[in-house]
Amino acid sequence: MNLEALTTPCLLLDPSRMDRNIARMDAKLASLGVAARPHLKTAKSVDIARRMMRTLSGPATVSTLGEAEAFAAAGVNDILYAVGIVPNKLMRVVKLRQRGAVDLSLILDSEVQARAVADASRAFRDPIPVFIEIDADDHRAGVAPGDARLVAIGRILHEGGAELRGVMTHAGGSYDTPGADAIAAMAERERAAVVACAEALRAAGLPCPVVSVGSTPTATFARDLTGVTEARVGVYVFMDLVMAGLGVCAVDDIAISVLASVIGHQRAKGWILVDAGWMALSRDRGTASQAVDQGFGLVCDVDGRPFGDLIVHSANQEHGILALREGSGAALPELPVGALVQILPNHACATAAQHAAYHVLGEGRTVVEQWERVGGW
Repeated sequence: MNLEALTTPCLLLDPSRMDRNIARMDAKLASLGVAARPHLKTAKSVDIARRMMRTLSGPATVSTLGEAEAFAAAGVNDILYAVGIVPNKLMRVVKLRQRGAVDLSLILDSEVQARAVADASRAFRDPIPVFIEIDADDHRAGVAPGDARLVAIGRILHEGGAELRGVMTHAGGSYDTPGADAIAAMAERERAAVVACAEALRAAGLPCPVVSVGSTPTATFARDLTGVTEARVGVYVFMDLVMAGLGVCAVDDIAISVLASVIGHQRAKGWILVDAGWMALSRDRGTASQAVDQGFGLVCDVDGRPFGDLIVHSANQEHGILALREGSGAALPELPVGALVQILPNHACATAAQHAAYHVLGEGRTVVEQWERVGGW
């Protein structure tokens, strides 16, 4: 199928770029001596997951139980659900674990959660594996290094019937830290925090076999991961404009785009209107605080070549307004009604989430396959 035959807006995937991104990250983690536990929340696709994981059965990370169920049905049986567990989801967890050989592990950072998991483990005679979440950078959730709650939570799990599998952290602060040296320093902060917590648990006589870190920026620029056993990375599979703004990738590494059609012009305002608004692109404005603000996305021609300073300046639900970025001396390109453009995303996870499937590109301007996405929670 030619691109001209597609109904716009729709999501395109360049598999050659994606495969290069995967190979680059796999090589980096191998050089640091840590295993990859890819985060499938970005791709949410069985077809792509099979390229990201070491084996067809995993290991993998997910962000919803819906993802866990879908990937388990496809044969993935080593899954970490990396969002803090709540008691009313535990029955669903138990049912999935009882479905077959599905090793679904959980994360938590409080005694309340730990008691709920321990109670469920005893009730169903199933020692549910758990990671204690560590706060390495004051970014979000987790137990801070040195907090007495760490050992208290560990004891509740270990002595209460659950399986204390290890500690994990996510250096989300790296998304606000541009530059290789700054992100490398963040990676060391991430490593030091989680390793210190693992050592504290072991010193208290508790098991901690797995030490897990995770973020694409820190994995990309980490220089030493001594004491870490695995890394959870996700957005690396596609990359996006936020990653490019941090220096993690180049613009031509970005593997997904939204195909849109020109639907009109406001020439006096320097606007070109397209049929991709925030419903197709997402409202994510992750580059707004970076050195280069890409609006709601960077605009490329139909072959994927950026026009330069043409961005999605603003977006309504189903309308995108293309304009040259402020201060640009470039000329607005001539794009007649019906012309096709590709729009690179600020945040690959958020943009991909607006679509039901990937249209996989082959040679030239052709689509050779369609890969479905997992939805829901």
